[in-house]
Amino acid sequence: MPQLASPNREELAALEPLERLALSDIVLVATAQQADEALQALAACTVLGFDTESKPTFFRDQVSEGPHVVQFATLHKAWVFQLVEARCREVVAGLLESPDITKAGFGLASDNQQIRRTLGVEPHNVLDLNTVFRKKGYAKEIGVRGAVAVLFNRRFLKSKKATTSNWANRQLTESQLVYAANDAWGAMLVFDALGLPS
Repeated sequence: MPQLASPNREELAALEPLERLALSDIVLVATAQQADEALQALAACTVLGFDTESKPTFFRDQVSEGPHVVQFATLHKAWVFQLVEARCREVVAGLLESPDITKAGFGLASDNQQIRRTLGVEPHNVLDLNTVFRKKGYAKEIGVRGAVAVLFNRRFLKSKKATTSNWANRQLTESQLVYAANDAWGAMLVFDALGLPS
């Protein structure tokens, strides 16, 4: 099979931006009650877009204490869990352990490692979409940006400032919420477009 190249920076920059989930479609989950409400909505799903965010590390041997935020998304909505409250951690752990829900995302190896360490659970039924694109002939990790460009001919917007922001903050900013939610939603969109079995 010939190796396919992921779109480069110039090619991505030339594309029209993909319309993202709005703040009105994003649910912040920070309390026990919010966690229970989110669980009611999410437990019925068979597939969820999935990602995590951690406070960045700045030294070579510094170990991340993340994830500080875990996000799940359907095609129309996203839930951003802060992992300070015990019930939020319980609900996230349960969703990640569930064999009945496919959790689809990009570059999940480090996320899974952090989840094992922080939440003490083994994620089940997790699909790294990079492996799907590898089977299609893409040599390098394509990531959500490359996948959205290939499948939709659109540019997936990611804020560099939000990427490196402090995800351990008790009060997340609007730009952090939009960034985190859309990372999970982008993965869900790609999963759906690929027509993968759930």
